[in-house]
Amino acid sequence: MSSLPATRDESSATWFDAAADGVLLALRCPAGHWAPPMLFHGVTVLGCPSCGHPHLEWTPTAGRGSLVTWTELPGREGGMTTAAVVELDEGPWVFGALTVPVDERAEGLAVAVGFTRVDDGEVVPVFSKR
Repeated sequence: MSSLPATRDESSATWFDAAADGVLLALRCPAGHWAPPMLFHGVTVLGCPSCGHPHLEWTPTAGRGSLVTWTELPGREGGMTTAAVVELDEGPWVFGALTVPVDERAEGLAVAVGFTRVDDGEVVPVFSKR
């Protein structure tokens, strides 16, 4: 499987550290709203998009959810990788690679997160059928 690119910076270091420990984090405000997924896109979240609260915290998730959509993308070393959007059971949508065979992929498919280390040393989420 080819990998999606992953780049650590100051704002994502906590997320990558948790992923290395097998924990999937998502951003949440004190009022309980989840922020949209923004990792790996150079986007700075300035506050909660739902209520405007200026503070968001990395919050552990169970890493289980349902498949929303997926697409094939060119990966590293000329291969292809399947990128997916997953709606976690807690509510937020997250990005990750998908390892479900083509003939088993369907909107709403129950998936769970695992993690894999990419060539540059970072650990990233990979969703598979549960």
